Amino acid sequence: MQKIQVEIIVHADIETVWKHWNDPQSITGWAFASDTWECPHAENDLTAGGRFLTRMSAKDGSFSFDLTGTYTGVVENEEITYITDKAPEEESSRECEVKFTNLGDGTTKITEIFDAEQVNSIELQQAGWQAILENFKKFVESAQ
Repeated sequence: MQKIQVEIIVHADIETVWKHWNDPQSITGWAFASDTWECPHAENDLTAGGRFLTRMSAKDGSFSFDLTGTYTGVVENEEITYITDKAPEEESSRECEVKFTNLGDGTTKITEIFDAEQVNSIELQQAGWQAILENFKKFVESAQ
C-alpha cells in the first residue's frame, strides 16, 4: 500500500500541541478540511488498544462520515500510531503514524504518514489531510 506524508510546523510548545491534538473538545474545532465542513462530535481513548471516533459533516447536512479506529501505540508528546476501521468502500483498514517533534523556541513539527486509500486520488488525499493540518495550526495558534 502506498504511503502519503504531510507535515506542518505549529507555533506552540509540544505540550499544547499534544493537548489540542487529543482533546475531544479541541478536535471538534479543527478536524475538517474546509470551511464548508465541521466536526460536530469526537471521542478519544488515547491508550494502546483505545478507540477514537471523529465525525466529519458537511455544514449543509448533505454528507457525514465517521473516521474510527484503534490506537496501536502512544508515546506522550512524541508519537501516535493507529489503524483505521475499514470503510465500506475500502479493501482494508489503513495504518497511520503521527510524529510530534519539539523544534525548540515554542514550535512543534507534526508529521503524519498514512496508507493511501483506494477510493480517492493520492493528490486529493494529500491535499485533504494537509488542509486538516492547516486547520489544526490555525486553531492552536489562535487559542494561545
